[in-house]
Amino acid sequence: MDRTPPTAKSDEIELYIRTYYSLLRSSGPVRIRSMEETHRGMRSNLHHLADSAEVDISALVYSALRLPDAIVDTQLMVMGQMEEVFARAGYTLVDWRSVRARARRRKYYYDEQSRTMAAFVASVSDIDDLVPCMVTFQIEWNKLHERLNNGRLRDLLLGQGALVPANSVELRGEIERVLALGPGELERLGQLWPGGRLVANLRKAVHRRLDLRMTVLGSGLGDYRRSVQDWWANLEKTAEPLNLNERPIYFVSSNTHSLVNLVTGLAGEFQAEILDYVRRENPEELLAELEALPEPGGGYLQNFLYYASRLYLSSLSEQNAGARLVAARERAVGVTRVSDPHCLDVEAQIFELRALDRWRIDPRLQILDDEAWALLRESDALVLNIDYPLGMAAYHLFSQISTAVGRIMGVYVLGKAATLNGRVGDVMIPNVVYDEHSQNTFLFRNCFTATDLSGLLNFGTVFDNQKAVTVRGTILQNRQFMHVFYEEGYTDIEMESGPYLSGIYEDVYPQRYPINEIVNLFINVPYDIGLIHYASDTPISRRQTLLSKSMSYFGVDATYATSIAVMRRILGQEVSRMGHLKRGGQFEKMRGGWDG
Repeated sequence: MDRTPPTAKSDEIELYIRTYYSLLRSSGPVRIRSMEETHRGMRSNLHHLADSAEVDISALVYSALRLPDAIVDTQLMVMGQMEEVFARAGYTLVDWRSVRARARRRKYYYDEQSRTMAAFVASVSDIDDLVPCMVTFQIEWNKLHERLNNGRLRDLLLGQGALVPANSVELRGEIERVLALGPGELERLGQLWPGGRLVANLRKAVHRRLDLRMTVLGSGLGDYRRSVQDWWANLEKTAEPLNLNERPIYFVSSNTHSLVNLVTGLAGEFQAEILDYVRRENPEELLAELEALPEPGGGYLQNFLYYASRLYLSSLSEQNAGARLVAARERAVGVTRVSDPHCLDVEAQIFELRALDRWRIDPRLQILDDEAWALLRESDALVLNIDYPLGMAAYHLFSQISTAVGRIMGVYVLGKAATLNGRVGDVMIPNVVYDEHSQNTFLFRNCFTATDLSGLLNFGTVFDNQKAVTVRGTILQNRQFMHVFYEEGYTDIEMESGPYLSGIYEDVYPQRYPINEIVNLFINVPYDIGLIHYASDTPISRRQTLLSKSMSYFGVDATYATSIAVMRRILGQEVSRMGHLKRGGQFEKMRGGWDG
């Protein structure tokens, strides 16, 4: 029998978490520097040079990508769940500037006059993500401050005002020498702060240390629930003609592009234009990838077109032409998009299965015969796809959805994860999940197996019957912590599965999810549970880490292999369900699918 790992906690990580939650209970702002000691003591795998005088460029880049660029000018970070919470504390965001983080979906607003940034948090996971990122960034920024106040480099940065070119050979060489940068690290800083912003930010680092403060408003559970209720109310209003509270729902947590690309046929329709654009403009150096594509077959070209179509559409000169084109194709195949929720930055898409165009869907979805398509035309089922939320926000969102829709027919969760025994691009299918939030070990029947994906994945390997651990945050891990799980056979590290399984538990049992138990979900769950993770990080081997490379085009193969497997499953399940209803049969969930 699988059991909870005997030492599933790291004392240093627990001390750090207790420290910042204790400090954030204060009625006023607290200084980030008061958290730095315990942050260093945690010895995070993603910030392993925290207690060194050496600049940790990887950690600096990682944290900066998850914070808005205005963080370098910010003095106070204020966190809250919704506009109402900010307004109660006297923060009126109407005139504040909307700012974004490049690698984290979260709503931010910035007030230049007060140098205050407002961050919308959907759950405690946002706090567990935002606090370590801010501490990491401040530690590394202040290392820059110390090192850049070197006589010669300081003179080069400040002596000529704004006239020093960012590409000056002398300046670049001196920056590399003073910061002791390794191969490629200056280029990574240049990608983080492109153009003149690199020199501009280094000048700011010369002038001042960071002394960030932060505070949390409305930290009660009720505020998180109200923000999700507002999100759902906005979604229901936008999709009112669909009558979500009466329809069978296949719930998918994935991303905002793959499922839509599979059903609209837009990339295939504009194949010639997309390929011509790539050959002419070579965006993101994709021409080399295009020329390296194997012979037709295996979905190589389709995957390439899906990725390049985003760049092509954004390049169209007429204002919003690409967005209008996408919206028109989505409407034609019954897709409703809710892209600006009221509080949470979680986009939703709703598909009417009976409106799918048989001749526009991805060729790899052509699994139904004429009779099956005729049955699908009579379906009243919907696919509700949401942009995967962070951590415990998944629990709050699924709890709201499961109580508001007509009937849940399946729960399918796709997302990135770290792997302790595979390679980047591999796919992991767990049937055991240990959740750090609830300390539960969930046992469940995953509706997917390696067979469902092995023929769809061109580069990676599929591992099923895996054991996953849901962690509280990416920075809240160290090598000792990961080795404990590895020794217990846990090879899949991610952030959403545990909260989703807690929500599923409450959907099928008349009580709140338990704490620190082995939870058997093999029985009583009347619908599919499908969890699939693709590896974006190998933290133990360090062959590939979240810090070193963006998945970008490299992740296309795994993204579409998993998305196709989910859509195939949904189409097959719904055709079987409609066949039952057509024959007047009893509708029962059986181990091998819908009983025929």
